[in-house]
Amino acid sequence: MKYYLIVGEASGDLHASRLMRALREKDTHAEFRFFGGDLMSAVGGTRVKHYSELAYMGFVPVITHLHVIMRNMSLCKRDIVEWSPDVVILVDYPGFNLSIARYVHASTDIPVFYYISPKIWAWKEWRIKDIKRDVDELFSILPFEIPFFEDKHGYPIHYVGNPTAGEVGAFLDGYKETKADFCRRVGLDSSKPVVALLPGSRRQEIKDNLPSMLQALAQFPDCQPVLACSPGIPSSYYDTFAAGGTLHSVRDETYALLANADAAVVTSGTATLETALFGVPQVVCYKTPLPQLISWLRRKLIHVRYISLVNLIADADVVPELVADTFSTGNIARELSLVLPGGEGRQRMLDGYAEVRRRLGSDDASQNAAAEMYRLLTSDRRCRRG
Repeated sequence: MKYYLIVGEASGDLHASRLMRALREKDTHAEFRFFGGDLMSAVGGTRVKHYSELAYMGFVPVITHLHVIMRNMSLCKRDIVEWSPDVVILVDYPGFNLSIARYVHASTDIPVFYYISPKIWAWKEWRIKDIKRDVDELFSILPFEIPFFEDKHGYPIHYVGNPTAGEVGAFLDGYKETKADFCRRVGLDSSKPVVALLPGSRRQEIKDNLPSMLQALAQFPDCQPVLACSPGIPSSYYDTFAAGGTLHSVRDETYALLANADAAVVTSGTATLETALFGVPQVVCYKTPLPQLISWLRRKLIHVRYISLVNLIADADVVPELVADTFSTGNIARELSLVLPGGEGRQRMLDGYAEVRRRLGSDDASQNAAAEMYRLLTSDRRCRRG
């Protein structure tokens, strides 16, 4: 069968690549065409666009690049129709993907599957109407989404487990490098704490968050900050924030970095969950424009207490969240001091991570999703079509 996948960022590239491998195990004749990244390309198939050409976020970047976004969207719609796949599989990235879903549903008979459902439980809950109308099957990776979609909105979904848990577990099972070897390879002193910096996968996130991360780390001269560079972002872009100094970094080795880090400063997103599953105490931060206004809007419009996946899954304050009006260099430094080796908040956070792991379970999300997708596509009972 022919599978058309669309992702918009690095984490989606990772999850989609594993899904593609699992689909190929079920369907030896699988053909792939996609908007994606290097990991998906490594699996095989035809890449139409790299996700780095889609990854705009925030009001101003979206408006200034609207012509590029619309051109890519038109290309994607046209390409889907011309290739005529057996299914379109959307991976997160709702701003782009829900528009594609609406077009495919209205203009074709191609079923639309959504893997890693849009986080409408946080905000824009009204999008449930679009999902019910345009998405034939939704595959969830977060356990708390089941009551939201099924009980509150009467929309049956498939909970398949969490792919990040499987990805981290698989990496740790095969990772043999010692911390001393890692530090030697990257140019670090293995006797000093290593602090991983994960400032996001988009240029705007990096520009907003990395300078404050570095300023906070400057208050800990014994710590060694190491930047995890995002695929698709050139090293020259990161160099602009190094202020003439040397900034240790790794590329395509975020998991190796986390496996050897003593603490981390992380921009909210999948990276917060990855960091927790590696057992690395962290500070979550996310800078926004107009912080006072955003903080007020968050209280009025956001329907959940937390922004990090760690706290959302645990339903508790496991990691500190410095967002909008609480984001500052001083606050990052203060929270980091509590979770560095010897910090009074370190063990409490590690205990909270254990609850996150328990709630996620050990199911292989990619395998479960692939098996269910293949069953739906080949069974007599065809997928929902409203």
